[in-house]
Amino acid sequence: MTPATRFGSMTTEARIVDPVVLIRVPQAFRPGMSDLALYEATRGVWKIGPRRDKVRYALAVYEGVVQEAYEISYWQPAWTTPYRTRKFDNTEMPGRWEFVGSVAPEAVQVRYVGKSVRSHFSRGAQNPIMYVNVPI
Repeated sequence: MTPATRFGSMTTEARIVDPVVLIRVPQAFRPGMSDLALYEATRGVWKIGPRRDKVRYALAVYEGVVQEAYEISYWQPAWTTPYRTRKFDNTEMPGRWEFVGSVAPEAVQVRYVGKSVRSHFSRGAQNPIMYVNVPI
């Protein structure tokens, strides 16, 4: 399934049962973007706290719908791994992180991709990061 086919507004609500981080990517998302571009838009660079280490999956979210699910291998300081599809004006922003991972297994894809997570974001919420099922 390509990112363009995932995009949609008439979707069922995702039932999130795993420790995940929802990452909204509205500025970077483009229908039809490559898989690599979506991964790079989702994996970094985030101002995110230590709870990140308890997260198993990162879900790329655009307009409240999960576009892709990634299994997180580990987190590292931002700009540790080069980006091939993104350009940054300033890489001197301490306290930012990126994850390294891969597309989540098929069972996880079926559970989340193409489904709505709108109910997890309060109206007017500005933070692009939302933890679900992650202990404090």
